[in-house]
Amino acid sequence: MIRLGTAFKKIIIIGYGKITGEILKYCIEKQSDYGYRLECIEHEVHPFGTMEKICHEHRVPFVRIENKKELAAYLGAISEKTLIVSASNNFLFPKELVEKENITIMNFHNALLPDYPGRNAPSWAIFMGEKESGITWHYVTAGIDEGNIIIQKRCEIGPDMKAYELAGQLMELALEAFVECFEPVLEERAGARAQRISKERRMYRSYEVPGDGFFELSQEPESIYRLLRSMDYGKSGIFPPAQTSIDGERVEILRYRKISGEAPESGEGFYYLPLGENSVLKLKYKAVD
Repeated sequence: MIRLGTAFKKIIIIGYGKITGEILKYCIEKQSDYGYRLECIEHEVHPFGTMEKICHEHRVPFVRIENKKELAAYLGAISEKTLIVSASNNFLFPKELVEKENITIMNFHNALLPDYPGRNAPSWAIFMGEKESGITWHYVTAGIDEGNIIIQKRCEIGPDMKAYELAGQLMELALEAFVECFEPVLEERAGARAQRISKERRMYRSYEVPGDGFFELSQEPESIYRLLRSMDYGKSGIFPPAQTSIDGERVEILRYRKISGEAPESGEGFYYLPLGENSVLKLKYKAVD
């Protein structure tokens, strides 16, 4: 039975990856309550994306639009009242779309805004030595990651946490928060608050790498360890391997590991750094071609 508690006629989900699939499934569950039509857009092709499969199983319209201009035109042609849910999505919505009266856009950001706007926020939080991070669902405005905050959730950053581990934890928080705020957003009763944005706020770009991806062996071992963890997304290859100089030769770090005990003598292809009390940072490296 439809409750008719929303003026939104259509929900469009845009994004890729696991969280987008979970959000899609939740919106499918709620569809019979509110009577909205559901549609999914994939702008960036993801090798482990599940959205197309879920759409096929539940007969939800699915479209893949990789061209930015085509996507902007497609969304700009919407005439009915529509909520766009942007999750794990790197498409920047143009100003003319954001300002349309019939369009509302909510976006997931993997940091506690207003801090760490832009790309790869988990990496920068680890690199900067933060003790906690979190997620933000916010309304989209013409300014990047500047819209009013709908909901936030926090989590700790452990002393050995890697970027991919933090990113995974933030995805779980994002889904949890979406479930909490979706109906208030639909019913237009979500209490959003403005961000306090300073003029000095730094925007993190997709091409930027923490520490420029390079460290000196003379740096504090803990800062080296933070850099390595901040760049570590497993096999996804978001960043190239970190680099340093050993005996005057430029090398890249193939693997790193925190181990117990005292540092043994460094040898060919391996380097050891004391890391706190009774711990060692083991680096495996090779010369840069």
